[in-house]
Amino acid sequence: MAGAAGRLDTRHIHIVALFVQKYGGTSVGSTERIKNVARRIAKFRAAGHQVVVVVSAMSGETNRLIALAREFQAIPHPRELDVMVSTGEQVSVALLSMALIDRGAKAKSYTGAQVRILTDNAYTKARILRIDEERLRTDLKEGCVVVVAGFQGVDENGNITTLGRGGSDTTAVALAAALGADECQIYTDVDGVYTTDPRIVPEAHRLSTVTFEEMLEMASLGSKVLQIRSVEFAGKYKVKLRVLSSFEEEGQGTLITFEEDKDMERAIISGIAFNRDEAKITVLGVPDRPGIAYQILGPVADANIDVDMIIQNVGHDGMTDFSFTINRNEFERTMDILKNQVQPHIGARGVVGGNRIAKVSIVGVGMRSHVGIASKMFRTLAEEGINIQMISTSEIKISVVVDEKYMELAVRVLHKVFELDQPS
Repeated sequence: MAGAAGRLDTRHIHIVALFVQKYGGTSVGSTERIKNVARRIAKFRAAGHQVVVVVSAMSGETNRLIALAREFQAIPHPRELDVMVSTGEQVSVALLSMALIDRGAKAKSYTGAQVRILTDNAYTKARILRIDEERLRTDLKEGCVVVVAGFQGVDENGNITTLGRGGSDTTAVALAAALGADECQIYTDVDGVYTTDPRIVPEAHRLSTVTFEEMLEMASLGSKVLQIRSVEFAGKYKVKLRVLSSFEEEGQGTLITFEEDKDMERAIISGIAFNRDEAKITVLGVPDRPGIAYQILGPVADANIDVDMIIQNVGHDGMTDFSFTINRNEFERTMDILKNQVQPHIGARGVVGGNRIAKVSIVGVGMRSHVGIASKMFRTLAEEGINIQMISTSEIKISVVVDEKYMELAVRVLHKVFELDQPS
């Protein structure tokens, strides 16, 4: 069935397959677009395939609901916020089901709670624990298109939860894993994964395939095409994942898969990722003793704030400086924790920070078998007068923190020097 899942022109698919298709907010951003999605889905169903559809809220709707909540509370109560923002997807699934029924297709909509997508109780960023998919299997056997609200679930006490921004991708992949789907297709406003953002580098081109490892790094480093947790899910449960455009009738998109052919000649670098949503904080004059990193970052982790890059300077006279990066949205809250809880407790000299930095990363499994990649990257940035503030590496990526004003220049020069403007 894998071969059938790879050919997206349904006129040429002869083997019945199970597809999970996800459509983002722009894909269902108007009644006309919802009708277009329904037409596309009906085409798959008419070819005999089983289809589960996951949809996001109509574009702009979640932001509208959050803004409405903030008219009552500057920081909305997390449980009540989840109750509120989950309604956006509920509208989408109902409208899409109506559009499918109007076309003569059997369809039935479900909220996350109705499916029983069971999550933990971390409101606004819950994690999926289990899916009770039997009801969906019954509907599929009866020839029904199942339309599921993305981004949401329910905890063991029946409270509505949401999975965080981009959570519909995770819903789709999790359903594909639970149902054993042949392919999970993520339809969005781009036609695949590109070497970098074409809005910054017009010469960027679409990748026909990318490995889960590379996609995981790119998602974690700022690529907005897929939510990182959806890629983690896909990799863990071996879900074949494809990114496609909801505005193009044909096209293969980008297949995210495992590196099956070890002897295949691969490009050294597959893409350049970047993230503007970064902030850097330095705790000055920290006692250089065992356990100090935990004493600094423990309270930050307790506040459910994710830390990214970390640097501890070489100690001098029993003291050192400790720097790390976080999401820019968490900057003020983290500074408050460090100044009011951590600094007095550990006797640090001070806490300083800034939220005008950006992270630029090069990603590629080919880095494993090629040397000199880091020096080439650093030399290229130096020649452009771009100062590197922090460095982080893994087997298949190198990330640097630079001043935000140099981010786009860094992306452009690195894209060119690693010859990503030359389609393979």
